[in-house]
Amino acid sequence: MNRKMRMGMVGGGIGAFIGAVHRMAAAIDNEIELVCGAFSSDPERSKQSGEMLYLPEERVYPDYRTMILEEKKLPEGQRMDFVAIVTPNHMHFGPAKMALENGFHVVLDKPMTLNTEEAKELKEVIEKSGLLFCLTHNYTGYPMVKEARSIIASGKLGKIRKVVVEYPQGWLNALVEASGNKQAEWRTDPARSGAAGCIGDIGTHAFNLAEYITGLKVTEICADLTTFVEGRKLEDDANLLLHFENGAKGVLHSSQISVGEENNFNIRIYGEVGGLWWHQMEPNTLEYTQPGKPKQLLRTGVGELSNASKISTRIPAGHPEGYIEAFAILYRNFAKTLRSRLKGETPDPAYLDFPGLEAGLRGMLFIDTVIKSNQSNEKWTKMLE
Repeated sequence: MNRKMRMGMVGGGIGAFIGAVHRMAAAIDNEIELVCGAFSSDPERSKQSGEMLYLPEERVYPDYRTMILEEKKLPEGQRMDFVAIVTPNHMHFGPAKMALENGFHVVLDKPMTLNTEEAKELKEVIEKSGLLFCLTHNYTGYPMVKEARSIIASGKLGKIRKVVVEYPQGWLNALVEASGNKQAEWRTDPARSGAAGCIGDIGTHAFNLAEYITGLKVTEICADLTTFVEGRKLEDDANLLLHFENGAKGVLHSSQISVGEENNFNIRIYGEVGGLWWHQMEPNTLEYTQPGKPKQLLRTGVGELSNASKISTRIPAGHPEGYIEAFAILYRNFAKTLRSRLKGETPDPAYLDFPGLEAGLRGMLFIDTVIKSNQSNEKWTKMLE
């Protein structure tokens, strides 16, 4: 196993945003190499993308079905080890299912599938296959997010009382999907994005981070969804009240019409004896507060931090690590776990820290619950199962 893990890719060709992010993230820690791909539903575009990425012509495929079947025919020493799927939501299920059924591990961009029915079927496929599955909720990869999780798990905040998580953007404040913006086109199209717009695109990140950091599950939701931009097919603003399993209360706000906002993702958590605040646009800092004491600024790579935070930090303190590096932590953890699996060894528990099946299914159930709550006259809607 003195080699890199071999990755194939579905989607992410010329003009795609997230595919390039995945490729950069996968390469950072020198654990993974891209060896093949079906980069577009257009065979010619896939071919051009493969040329751009300097891949051998015979390892660039016209579609994902051909890629999976042809890669399976190759000797074990040549074929891909896993496939990264970076397509719009409606094209998550098919490639993931086929890859797993043909013996390939899977890294899948979020949300898990187009709808919950597909997610539940994919769950059965994953469990039957026994293969590794990673869902790229990349914000869980930040060192200070992992530090916040460790602090709460240690009991330093006491019982959690309140969680406030916000993800405002402003890029969809007008009907840009009607003017040729490809990213906006599919994200606002129910056939490709699913039943939710803003809540599926970025609200799921907020929900995932709230549960990941606190270790608590949301049990009930009161949701108010709005489509502010006339002519848009899906909601572009969401305001939610949350109940957590321990009795904590929460507020979740996600918006894509908040003019002037970039990716102002942040979370505040308040317990009986302490509070935490993390802001994605200043990711190396975690604010820690205690009653009657000055606010503490915990910094990436400085002082006595948790092991989870330390092993997610690559460079000396004061050198910012950001979005792509956080993405890369997921790929590194996945690759190291896969390497152990292929060597017949027990994976290091430290590297099992990447979102998987449970996070994927919870995200889909969250979307359904929010939609159900928004359509209901009842104040509270229980999380669907």
